[in-house]
Amino acid sequence: MRLLLVEDEPRLGRALVRGLSAEGFVVDLATDGRDGLDRALHGGYDAVVLDVMLPAMSGYDVVRALRAEQHWVPVLMLSAKDGEYDQADGLDAGADDYLTKPFSYVVLVARLRALLRRGAPERPTVLTAGDLTLDPASRRVTRAGAEIALTAREFALLEYLIRRPGDVVTKIELLDHVWDAADDTDPNVVEVYVGYLRRKIGRSALETVRGAGYRLVTDVTVG
Repeated sequence: MRLLLVEDEPRLGRALVRGLSAEGFVVDLATDGRDGLDRALHGGYDAVVLDVMLPAMSGYDVVRALRAEQHWVPVLMLSAKDGEYDQADGLDAGADDYLTKPFSYVVLVARLRALLRRGAPERPTVLTAGDLTLDPASRRVTRAGAEIALTAREFALLEYLIRRPGDVVTKIELLDHVWDAADDTDPNVVEVYVGYLRRKIGRSALETVRGAGYRLVTDVTVG
């Protein structure tokens, strides 16, 4: 299996090349983001291990560029940035896994093998439902090509619904996933934000299923 390692810290890079080679991988090393992107696009690799903080181009930008080119090589991001939002940014940008430094070498190899077992099925990072699109990485929403400005909460609500296209989603489920479950939030706030969202994306796109919840309609388009 051919791996591309994109890591600018020389000592860590050399150590990973030695260790992964000993595990039977064929490893190429790139030391900046632009070189890493070029190699990932054209090198025919089975997986990419990608640092976040890189010269020339960040790991986030590298993986976004790969996915924008419809290139679905599995990507495991490595970073000293261990905040939950940092990890979410990496996964939303299109990475398949995220491992924080310092990391266990045994876990790194196990995660790589898991990625390689899954292969690289096409999985667009832009979510769609009919003519409605949502890009988690850029926080951009469009309907029939026209951009829609959403608040952070409206965006989170739409993102959860668009990841469940055609499913009926209960009010309790939305409270648990879009609002902080630890807060004593009034359940009626869901209805309020559903109303806000409908005014922006179109009433026909989000229907109420009486006694059950809400459903994002996937086949409605702007006439």
